[in-house]
Amino acid sequence: MEKNSRSKAYWKENLTYLAVLLGIWFLVSYGCGILFKGALDHIRIGGFELGFWFAQQGSIYVFVVLIFVYVRLMNKLDKKYGYDE
Repeated sequence: MEKNSRSKAYWKENLTYLAVLLGIWFLVSYGCGILFKGALDHIRIGGFELGFWFAQQGSIYVFVVLIFVYVRLMNKLDKKYGYDE
């Protein structure tokens, strides 16, 4: 019975991580690239407006970083619940 409750806690925490990380990705890709583009265009990076940069490349960079963050979080979670091999 303890194994079942432990696995439920593991998946609940995993889904929480997923929701937070996907929320960050949504905010960066949709928010910074579309919704907040006008406000971000007043800032320039490398000669390009920041809103344009997020729409073209920034959200991709953030997505790649979030993949590495997720891997790190999952490794810690696996060790916490004893699922590491």
